[in-house]
Parts: sequence; structure tokens; C-alpha cells
Amino acid sequence: MVLRFFILAVAFLLSCTSIERDSVCDEKSIKYNGCVGVFSSSSSEPDLIIISSSSSESIIYGNPVILDGETYKTVVIGTQTWMAKNLKYAAPGSKCGTDRYDSKLKDENTEICNVYGRLYNWATAMDLPASCNTNSTYCSKKITGKHKGICPYNWHIPSNEDWNVLMKFINSRCSDNSRCDGAGTKLKATIGWNSYNNDVPSGSDDFGFYALPGGSSGYSDSTFFGVGSNGEWWSSFEYGSVDFGSDYASSRSMSNYDEAVSYSSRMKSYLASVRCVKD
Repeated sequence: MVLRFFILAVAFLLSCTSIERDSVCDEKSIKYNGCVGVFSSSSSEPDLIIISSSSSESIIYGNPVILDGETYKTVVIGTQTWMAKNLKYAAPGSKCGTDRYDSKLKDENTEICNVYGRLYNWATAMDLPASCNTNSTYCSKKITGKHKGICPYNWHIPSNEDWNVLMKFINSRCSDNSRCDGAGTKLKATIGWNSYNNDVPSGSDDFGFYALPGGSSGYSDSTFFGVGSNGEWWSSFEYGSVDFGSDYASSRSMSNYDEAVSYSSRMKSYLASVRCVKD
């Protein structure tokens, strides 16, 4: 009897060791094979997957979402669920950079696009006519509540409020629509960022947001720059009013030389990345 108990105990310990070894979900493990998680009673797929990170926080992954054949991991951060990857949906007018030394933008699905996602002007991201990149009362009145844009069903382009909630969860001392110190380091992926200097730490990706620097472009037909060094993400908010519209919309940005997430306004014809947040 004692021998049998000893054998069962050893077998249990070995199984726990195996689970611990396989408990980290990498970018390829969309189905979370081998990950420790909490499973929904109504589905064979994980409802929430809780993975201990290298920091004191825990990363909570939600169910993946599919758009145009591409599977996106999702991550729960506080009360929000975000895509854990830059959007790469090939919407008309979206572009890809080639590499950090090339000033050209391309339409095809390049290697850089596969890693860093595609770039969109504001009207394209919002799934509105191209004329909405200029001063348009018509377009201003189309932005109400959670604006879906080119995001999947039940997801939307983040508003300023959505970004503010995320920033305050990362750093409770951050103010609305302003620079948020330290948030960039915690949201940036641990890979994919060019080294700048030893004074600025690389991303720690504490929450699984996996921010990658897709670069940007001032206008749809101008110089592309910053892939690997800078990332910029659209907000649904446009400056101006519903009576007058605006040529500008707000965005959030991160860089390899700064630990913060910055708040800025850009011309709508500017090209930037897109992250979707769940309704």
C-alpha cells in the first residue's frame, strides 16, 4: 500500500513538472496547447487563460478572434479586452513598409507587414469614405459610441476614453489624454524593437499587449519611417465638432527611446497602426 502511494505521488509530481514546463504560451500557440488555464464549462476552448509572466503581474488571455482568415490573440487588461497584435487586415488603401532602410510603401503583404501589421489612414481605419480624411461634417456625425471601423464584429476602434482607461490601469497617476510615463515599457513586446541605448529599458510586456513598432508615414504617398523604432495607433476621436469636422484625429505612440506612451494629434491622411478593443 505504501509503495503504491509512493508511485502515485511520483507520477503526480512528474505531471506537474511537465505542465510547468509547457505553461508559457508563445506567439504560435493560438490554441493554448499545454497552457494552464481556466476552461469554460460550455466549450472545449479556453475561456480565459492565465499565464504567469516574468513580472509580478499575470497575463490573462481571452479567446482568439479571427478577421479575414487571420487569428488574433486577445488579452484581458483590467476591465478591457484588447487584441494582442497589430491589425494586418488588407483593407483598401492600407500599406506595408519594406524595412527600416526603405522609404517606400507597398500594397502587398510583405514580411514586415506579417510581423508588424499594416498601416492605415484614419478614414480607412474607421471604414469611412476617403473624403473623411478632410474636414467633413458628414463624417463627424458618423462617429458615435463604440465605432467598429475595420475591427471584427463586437470589437471597435479604441476611443480616447478606451486608451485613457488602459493608461490608468498601467499607471494610476496618468491623466486623461496626456503622456503616460512608464506605460510604454510595460506594453511593448520584449522583441521586435531596435536597440536605442542602455538608458531606456526594452519592453517588458507585463500585460501581454505585445506592442510592436510598425512605423508610420506622414501621408499616403510620402516617406515611410520608424519600423522597429516607433509605433503609432489610431483613436476614433477627431478634433473639431460635429458641426465642422476636422482634418486631425488623435493617436497614441511609443518609441524605442522613451518609456512612456505619448498622446498626440495627426492629420487623418497619416498612416498608423490599429489595435481593436472588445465592445
